[in-house]
Amino acid sequence: MTPPPFDPELAPVVETLRALRPPLASLADIPGRRELNAAEHRTVEELADGFPAYKVAEEYAGEVPLLVMTPAESAGVLYYVHGGGTIVGSHLGSDVPNLLAWAGELNLTIVSPGYRLAPEHPYPVPVEDCYTGLLWTAERFAGPLVAGGVSAGGGLAAATTLLARDRGGPSLAGQLLVCPMLDDRNDTPSAIDLDGRGLWDRTANHVGWTAYLGDLDEVPPYAAPARAEDLCGLPPAFLDVGTAETFRDEVVAYASRIWQAGGDAELHVWPGGFHGFDSLAPEAAISRAARAARLTWLRRLLGQVG
Repeated sequence: MTPPPFDPELAPVVETLRALRPPLASLADIPGRRELNAAEHRTVEELADGFPAYKVAEEYAGEVPLLVMTPAESAGVLYYVHGGGTIVGSHLGSDVPNLLAWAGELNLTIVSPGYRLAPEHPYPVPVEDCYTGLLWTAERFAGPLVAGGVSAGGGLAAATTLLARDRGGPSLAGQLLVCPMLDDRNDTPSAIDLDGRGLWDRTANHVGWTAYLGDLDEVPPYAAPARAEDLCGLPPAFLDVGTAETFRDEVVAYASRIWQAGGDAELHVWPGGFHGFDSLAPEAAISRAARAARLTWLRRLLGQVG
């Protein structure tokens, strides 16, 4: 089958980025990718200087570090999990600055957990770290609490939301899942047709899931939320994904199953979008539209629960 084309504004960006950072081909590529990503990490002091409207601190929930960015008057909390395929990235990386570029006007407190990475720390360590951080956050901040994340962070946010439901944990106002990594089976038409294209293809996805799942014989839904049999009782969800990325079909299926379970989900599928397009090509028209849609959903959600 012929895969969908990239958006005309995004196509040259994809080629440039693939040349700079070829998709992962094996577990042996992880250390090198971590070295590249380290350049994006900020210190707490740098984040404080860059976002003077926020009080910036690093706190700890047990052993789990948490970046906490608090505005003068907080309208709620967005508990936001960083991406990186569960194998790279940091709570002090680029995800929070990217987030604040479009969500900052809502005056939300941002809490981002520094979960331990695979393969050194396979499932259940990363998601349990995220849940530990969520409990810490709910105990310390008032107002509506939204769980969210991007890519692997979106998958971890979805899994953390399932844990909160099933363990009687914190009440969540919503879940914001940006191009989330949900299904370890890696066998959807979009995963197969787009292998070798974009920045996180089927081969790279296999590397990430292999590192995360380790030697599991059976994959539970708290590892791969797409495997959850029951999606009832979840908070309202926002999901978005590009048409030209590996995760397209698993994200669409997850939203459909939330609807089938009687839940509330808003789904956006962006024509020609590659994985992470809005942060990597922020000035493209489609990127601006994607950020505006998330902002509109968050504003409406907070208005409903506030």
